[in-house]
Amino acid sequence: MITFFSEEGLLSLVTVAVFGGLVLYKQKNNHDKIGNKVAYSVTLLFLGEVYCFSCLSYFWGFSLFSLVCIISYIYLSGQEMLPVDQKAVLITGGGSGFGHALAKLLDKLGFIVFAGVLNERGPGAEELRRSSSERLTVLQMDVTKPAQVKEAYRRVLEKVQDTGLWAVVNNAGIIGYVGDGELTSMNVFRQCMEVNFFGAIEVTKTFLPLLRKAKGRLINVSSMAGATPFSYLCAYGSSKAALTMFSGILRQELSRWGVKVVLIQPGGFRTSIHGSPELWDALEKDLLENLQEDVKEDYGIGYIQALKNLLKAMSKYPITDLSPVLFDLLHAILSKHSFALYTPGKNSYLFLCISSFFPIWVSDALIKTIFNFKLVPKALQKPDPPNKKL
Repeated sequence: MITFFSEEGLLSLVTVAVFGGLVLYKQKNNHDKIGNKVAYSVTLLFLGEVYCFSCLSYFWGFSLFSLVCIISYIYLSGQEMLPVDQKAVLITGGGSGFGHALAKLLDKLGFIVFAGVLNERGPGAEELRRSSSERLTVLQMDVTKPAQVKEAYRRVLEKVQDTGLWAVVNNAGIIGYVGDGELTSMNVFRQCMEVNFFGAIEVTKTFLPLLRKAKGRLINVSSMAGATPFSYLCAYGSSKAALTMFSGILRQELSRWGVKVVLIQPGGFRTSIHGSPELWDALEKDLLENLQEDVKEDYGIGYIQALKNLLKAMSKYPITDLSPVLFDLLHAILSKHSFALYTPGKNSYLFLCISSFFPIWVSDALIKTIFNFKLVPKALQKPDPPNKKL
């Protein structure tokens, strides 16, 4: 054990001062939350230094503390943010939800923003025009319509020219209708794949030349349901799982071009992705009209109609603060060393770990326990016991 007034103690103080000063200098222009992380990290390092040099010999204390400094520096270097410097970003699904909030945030930070929307005359698009600067351009872009995607490319190219695009954020998505895979209509499966998967591919393939020119970032917004099998989300989860695999393969292929591919897998947040009561009624009608009679009989009309309550419950998620997703999206766009995967949201990373590392029977049991909606098909319901005669 050594004291801070000894020669070794003074050396340790100089070490933490130099290290802390270097990190703080590199992070001085970073986002506030990242700056807070740096401050907390340096404080913890100082406390760790006290432990290392108070409880260990000089050799082991200095060795351990040096190792911690190196690991911390590598981690904190990953938090270093690049200058905005008029970088151009394309966002799909900018009319509402994550895309809408991200478009407004990036515009405030000084980015050139192209916000693709499903309806350029809709309230979300009009609100973007009203509240944003001239740097933000609203684009009519239904990702399932190649002609609209190509027209959006023409307009983006006209503005960015040889600079290229710094980032493309594939955010447009739908959840369709929730229910057992056997009950879900093929129309819902196709719609989810068209928007969540094929739409993202269409946008990616169209805009990749501009991304490669800027050596930028391709950011795909998937879902926790794309990595963890959740009951009643068969169509949505399958389409997001496809997007997840697509992202992983492109991450390997595009690295040679200097393009980084990032996957965002958010947990549950309250956005407009769940649709409206009118849409739920239309999807329920489509389900009932296309369902085989024997399947309808086994599940029962009561069970099928109760599925709508799941959508109502999901549309009322208690988490309305989108800042965890926005912070991760901003880090993915602007960080010098962006991560390959972000899992914003309560327990989203926990569920990913459960489904990835636990035995399948354990993960299935845990997920069923957590998401127990207590819906039982008619054919599986236990009959009421007969009344006993007195």
